[in-house]
Amino acid sequence: MQPQSTPTGPTTLYRGGPVYSTSHPDATALLVAGDTVAWLGPAAEAPTADRTVELDGALVTPAFVDAHVHLTDTGLARTGLDLSGTRSAGQLLDAVAAAAAALPAGAVLLGHGWDESTWDDPTPPDPIALDRAAGGRLVYAAQASLHSALASSALLPAAAGHPGYDPSGWVRQEAHHAVRSVALGAVTMAQRRAAQQAALTRAAAQGIAAVHECGGPSISSEADFTAALTRAAEGDCPEVYGLWGELGAAEKAKQLGALAAGGDLFADGALGARTARLRSDYLDGEGGCGHAYLNPEQVRDHLLACHRAGIAGGFHAIGDAALATVLSGFAGAAQRLGTARLRSARHRIEHVELVDRAMIAQLVGFGVIASVQPAFDRLWGGEHQLYAQRLGPARALAANPFGALHAVGVPLTFGSDSPVTPLDPWGTVRAAIWHHNPPQRLSLKAAFAAHTRGGWRAVGQERHGVLSPGAPATFAVWHTPAGRAGALPKLLADDLAQRGPQDPTPLPRCRRTVLRGEPIFDAEEEP
Repeated sequence: MQPQSTPTGPTTLYRGGPVYSTSHPDATALLVAGDTVAWLGPAAEAPTADRTVELDGALVTPAFVDAHVHLTDTGLARTGLDLSGTRSAGQLLDAVAAAAAALPAGAVLLGHGWDESTWDDPTPPDPIALDRAAGGRLVYAAQASLHSALASSALLPAAAGHPGYDPSGWVRQEAHHAVRSVALGAVTMAQRRAAQQAALTRAAAQGIAAVHECGGPSISSEADFTAALTRAAEGDCPEVYGLWGELGAAEKAKQLGALAAGGDLFADGALGARTARLRSDYLDGEGGCGHAYLNPEQVRDHLLACHRAGIAGGFHAIGDAALATVLSGFAGAAQRLGTARLRSARHRIEHVELVDRAMIAQLVGFGVIASVQPAFDRLWGGEHQLYAQRLGPARALAANPFGALHAVGVPLTFGSDSPVTPLDPWGTVRAAIWHHNPPQRLSLKAAFAAHTRGGWRAVGQERHGVLSPGAPATFAVWHTPAGRAGALPKLLADDLAQRGPQDPTPLPRCRRTVLRGEPIFDAEEEP
């Protein structure tokens, strides 16, 4: 058989394993020429190549895109103190003490991931206890949502006078941002670059070929953001597409190299911190409806500025009240620009957790991309976990309605919000196909598409995310210990009783990740 497109550049033949391709469903070989897929088909009919890679039955699929990450935080979490396994204040303090013992006296200890909803007693340690455990070192310990943190005594003065300050040391809102800025300011640029590299290396090892980096003045810095973009431009790692979340700063976002003036541009906070803005009160803690950081006019004007700058916009919105505010701003922008022009920009909203039918209709009408995190439902959804504590079982089950969004054509793209949840694409797909609320489950094919092609489309890379002749040669090679469910890996247990957050089915393991024809991860080369 003749090549299906004319090869240009060195050629590599991958043969001897199934290739997930809608245009060539029976393919067991793939020819890469330069940065392009030149041919797919049966291995017995494969053309000759400069180099051959034997798949030995491994599965080839388009590579993943993680549409919401924080690279520096992810790297610092991997190299810093992981508190996700702690189940009490005492365990948290023990972990702090062990980590602090290995640090110089003047160092700042950065921790992440504690979740009081998993503790029998949800009361976290106070600043004095943190000081004692850390031997007087600065301690910044972010809660799992990244929207609140515990601060040691020396960090608390930075929070004083800001909304969200609490002498207990558990800071939220602007007080959290102030403490975070001081703590991360103690991290050197060399440490930041090392953290970003660690995050990108981990992403590539998970079959991720591109990430959407969400930066902004309250969560990182301009230098941190541009360093991530610069590192990615050097190659040998996943591509990085930047989103800069600063209100009214569309031109700045463009100058920084961002593709969108959005991402973590906060309309509200997070459910874990009780700062997501709700229409009805929280059922635990001190109640209240959370916090709103934007009004419809600000949303409208930001979108108008994005159109003037020729750049996409976007917002972080979790609670139903926050989403209503953002969508009201979209309606205001549509009145000025016309709906067709607004739709053409591919604006996006991050998280979209509590959304009703009327809002979903607006998302469709305005052409908004929903950048969602299925692991949120896996970790905190359902009738008995964190969201049920905060909202009650009915509202918890209504959260993250992936099925309803997909059914009416809202473009979906999946991410992790790492380090809020891990870089774990197959785990993310499994969470989407086994949502706690059955009507909101996606098919395996739809969930996989949202985590691959959906991520590329969100940043205007239309040709990526499929394997067909002429498409970019961006893919991953997988060992699938549980076998396959049709053309994709099997992710769920045969026994229905075993399915859910603790499903024992082993997930695929990445053997190689290839970006535009060049390997950026090879398991055989790992130490």
